[in-house]
Amino acid sequence: MIKIYNSLTSQIEEFVPLKPGEVTMYVCGPTVYNHSHIGNSRPVVFFDVVSRFFNYLGYKVKYVSNFTDIDDKIIARAKEENISEEEVSEKYIEAFLQLRKQLNCLPHYKNPRVTENINQIIDFIDVLIKKDGAYISDGDVYFKVDKINEYGVLSGQSLDNLIHNLETNTHIDKKQNPLDFVLWKKTTEGRRWQSPWSEGRPGWHTECVVMINEIFGGKIDIHGGGVDLKFPHHDNEIAQSICAHNHKIANYWMHNGRMDYSGEKMSKSLGNVVWTKDILKDYPYQAFRLLILNTPYRQPLNFTFDLLKQSTAEYEKISRAYIGLFRKLELTYGIRDFETDITFPDLQMLKDEFIKEMSNDFNTPNALTVIQKIVKLANTLTRNNDNVSYMLETLKLFKELLGVLGIEVEVDFLTLEERTIVERWQNLRKNKQFEEADRLRKEIIKRGIII
Repeated sequence: MIKIYNSLTSQIEEFVPLKPGEVTMYVCGPTVYNHSHIGNSRPVVFFDVVSRFFNYLGYKVKYVSNFTDIDDKIIARAKEENISEEEVSEKYIEAFLQLRKQLNCLPHYKNPRVTENINQIIDFIDVLIKKDGAYISDGDVYFKVDKINEYGVLSGQSLDNLIHNLETNTHIDKKQNPLDFVLWKKTTEGRRWQSPWSEGRPGWHTECVVMINEIFGGKIDIHGGGVDLKFPHHDNEIAQSICAHNHKIANYWMHNGRMDYSGEKMSKSLGNVVWTKDILKDYPYQAFRLLILNTPYRQPLNFTFDLLKQSTAEYEKISRAYIGLFRKLELTYGIRDFETDITFPDLQMLKDEFIKEMSNDFNTPNALTVIQKIVKLANTLTRNNDNVSYMLETLKLFKELLGVLGIEVEVDFLTLEERTIVERWQNLRKNKQFEEADRLRKEIIKRGIII
């Protein structure tokens, strides 16, 4: 039984999918006007792990994340770089997809773009107008917040508190209620489309509602994103969905905590950001994933380079333990096929413990504690154990559970020539011919052989 903290109800709930054996999940994707910083990458890593865990348990997962390729920031970047908005979007979509590969994330089921759904968005806005949930004001279209009794249900804020939100200060003279938000924006700037109300482009909060409905055809299991999206974005999504479809889009809403840099909120506009692409030039992606997964996902995470170095050291310990056992099975017993079932009761207990922790609202820090137990076991087996089946099953479990966390230890089988060199090095060490062993060790390192 999987338990999830549901942001909509503010409590832990048993996960019951809409369709047995299937999981439908949508996570708000990037506005593609710049590279992703480490804070942007936290939901990318975390929800990839959520998807992997459901896959591991045998669910068929349809995980969708969008690209917002219409935005004022894209227009500004196009002017800054003296290229078209389309070129800006393509450039940063490609950069984001490449970054996901570098972070070892699984491909999404779909990556819809706003520009591919303009007609559907216009049709949806028309539905809201006909249901008296929206109104036209000088070519703009606004959603009627007064139409929804439950407005703000996700963030749990009262209308009095919401009235002070920054968004209410824009175009207030055009609105019936200061909280009303734009669905269609009349404009002569940037990419724009013809609609029944004006030439313009859609508002941000309408996009995801439409794309979710287009892809999934109704309510989904999980809607996710960063905690900063609760209000206004996700509250506004819910309001539109209640008005148009009479449901709150998803049964479970999940929000990861913010990632700060050295105690300060990161902001691209302020320039105090750490780009994920730069991190991955100097540190292994596995270390970055460990840094994120070592903190419960709903808690804030304060990034420091000291913390990243600690995570790198942690990964190196994991890697050494894995490779040590891998090489013992390969070199001592000549095994080159590590596929096996888990039959030993103590290994099954470790697997069950891992699943139990992950099933408890994706408790990745406790799941990593199980990984550390396997690290110790692997090191012990590498030093002194001759039970080949037990070693083989331990390595299989090691790889399996790391895979759920999106971590792969990069090691290949040795060629005949490489195996001969390594065996010579091992014999030299065994015979205490350390000077010659050191010389051969340098040759092994030079060849890039991992032992």
